[in-house]
Amino acid sequence: MPYRVVKFQETPNPNALKCVLDSTLGEQPRSYFNAAAACDDPLAAALFALPGVTNVLINGTWITVNKSQDAVWKTIKPGVERVLGATP
Repeated sequence: MPYRVVKFQETPNPNALKCVLDSTLGEQPRSYFNAAAACDDPLAAALFALPGVTNVLINGTWITVNKSQDAVWKTIKPGVERVLGATP
């Protein structure tokens, strides 16, 4: 089932963004600090494939995505929505 971002929430960290979803991604929280650690998680791996993504936390009905300092949310947000919309 594809997922949809209901809203993006800023966090105290300007390089982290919380993505609130329309449904649950699973019971178990998952955290990845690099793409290599996420290689067995298709959703996390797809998020790391987005240029600028450096860290991913998946927890129930939300995901927190961290970006590198030089990346911009304007390009990352549509990518996150695309990845979630294509997630089975």
